[in-house]
Amino acid sequence: MILTFTPNPSVDRTIGVPHVHRGRVHQGTSSRIDPGGKGVNVARALSLHDAKAVAVIPIGGAEGRVLAGLLEESGVEVVGVPIAQPIRGNVTVTEPDGTTTKFNEPGPVLGGDERAELLGGVTAALSRSPRWLVCCGSLPGGLDDGFYARVVDAGRRRGVPVAVDTSGAALLRAARAGADLLKPNAHELAEVHGRALTTLGDVVDAARALLETAEPPSGAPATAQPASVAPPRAVLVSLGSHGAVLVTAGRPAVRAVAEPVVPRSTVGAGDALLAGYLYTRSASSTTAADDAGGHAADDAGGHAADDAGSHDADDAGSHDVGGDHADGPNELDALVAGVAWGTAAVRLPGSRMPGPDDVAGTRVRVEIDPDLDRHIHE
Repeated sequence: MILTFTPNPSVDRTIGVPHVHRGRVHQGTSSRIDPGGKGVNVARALSLHDAKAVAVIPIGGAEGRVLAGLLEESGVEVVGVPIAQPIRGNVTVTEPDGTTTKFNEPGPVLGGDERAELLGGVTAALSRSPRWLVCCGSLPGGLDDGFYARVVDAGRRRGVPVAVDTSGAALLRAARAGADLLKPNAHELAEVHGRALTTLGDVVDAARALLETAEPPSGAPATAQPASVAPPRAVLVSLGSHGAVLVTAGRPAVRAVAEPVVPRSTVGAGDALLAGYLYTRSASSTTAADDAGGHAADDAGGHAADDAGSHDADDAGSHDVGGDHADGPNELDALVAGVAWGTAAVRLPGSRMPGPDDVAGTRVRVEIDPDLDRHIHE
């Protein structure tokens, strides 16, 4: 099971139009409603691949009830924390060429009791020994920048690896708390360092700097997992059409990129990338987890590589994935799967997440020690 935590979820309405003209009335050509929020999207993607996903979310107002219902219909187990104010209702406008315009509401403001109950909901769910805890998205009003860091600490104390996908000071605080995986995009990584990142080398350097901000955990885990199960700390940076780069402590950077596709919507592509990566890491660690008394392979949805699309090994060159990449095949398979899932999401309308049929056939090229002078601007 993978546990996701989305403190600022939404109900997303996506409207398709021929073209956006500022100040005019537009006639929509399509419309759909989806559960929204980065962690919610991760859970939805996992569920489509028959992986057990549990979503911890605040539930407030009519929108909160709609969100919970949509998630349960999609096979995601919901751990709802009641709040007084309604959650967000966001609007996305898409054009035929893939241009996406988003309008996000600010979201609720949580009171002191609600903050404690939200953290308590995550902590209680950790007792179910998930393979990963995934903390995603912006923080609503009332939650300070250190909230994710406290969640990371709770996960580490219980021996559960934690992935964080957020931005700004919250990302930096989560890194300092020792999150096992950070998943910013290039813009968010540039923002946290306060400088432009124009080449792949800039991105890799910034990712390594983020890894180096980690602090030792504030106490030994209550139930530590075997070292063979715990993944190395890493930063997975999404780069849009340039794919993604995985930067792991003490190892060379690896980039993966899919063949070009015609985009329909970019909403949720980074979330699908993270879901595919974690799905594959969870599946490939099944043997070690079972030896430790963990969950069965069925919780991970079977053999993840089958859903990852095609991995063009020839394009990876003659680089050896052993040596410094002692865990290389695991990481490489996960990176390939993540890029395949993210690419599949771009081909879908609105914030729809990709299932196995959507991912199948996606070709992904892997570059070990990639060209760091490559410009990564769209």
